[in-house]
Amino acid sequence: EWNAPSAVKGVCRPDDAIRAVETGFTTMWVSNHGARQLETSPATIDVLPSIREAVGPDVEIILDGGVQRGTDICKALALGADSVGVGKPYLYGLAAGGTEGVIKAYDILKVELDRAMGLLGTGTVDELKKRGPGLIKKRNGSARDYPDRYAYERGYGGGVI
Repeated sequence: EWNAPSAVKGVCRPDDAIRAVETGFTTMWVSNHGARQLETSPATIDVLPSIREAVGPDVEIILDGGVQRGTDICKALALGADSVGVGKPYLYGLAAGGTEGVIKAYDILKVELDRAMGLLGTGTVDELKKRGPGLIKKRNGSARDYPDRYAYERGYGGGVI
């Protein structure tokens, strides 16, 4: 039996997040696995707010999927993520320049994140997370966000209003 913190990856629905917390998971990894298996999977940034709302502020949430710029990190933190996975920038940096390329990729993300936070008028990540939802403008929903007429009620695509 495991009596330490544990994470579950692949959470894309609020009801799954609630079930995971009830099972004992302490961290939700909001991921559609790059949407490689199901290309109609919702964008993780769109489902993030509904998952945060479902599990509350005390459950750690990591978001990945499509994060390639500092503005992506900024939006994820503002909409409820505690941290963000940045696999593609890491791999691109590694392929282009080895260790130095990874460091450069992370430096670029940091500069972009700092710039985005400054433009939003937030000086710290805590301030961004506190004021975040009111700072992010959401696009209108589409059929891809709601694959069936009951999807919104289930929280699928719940980040789009």
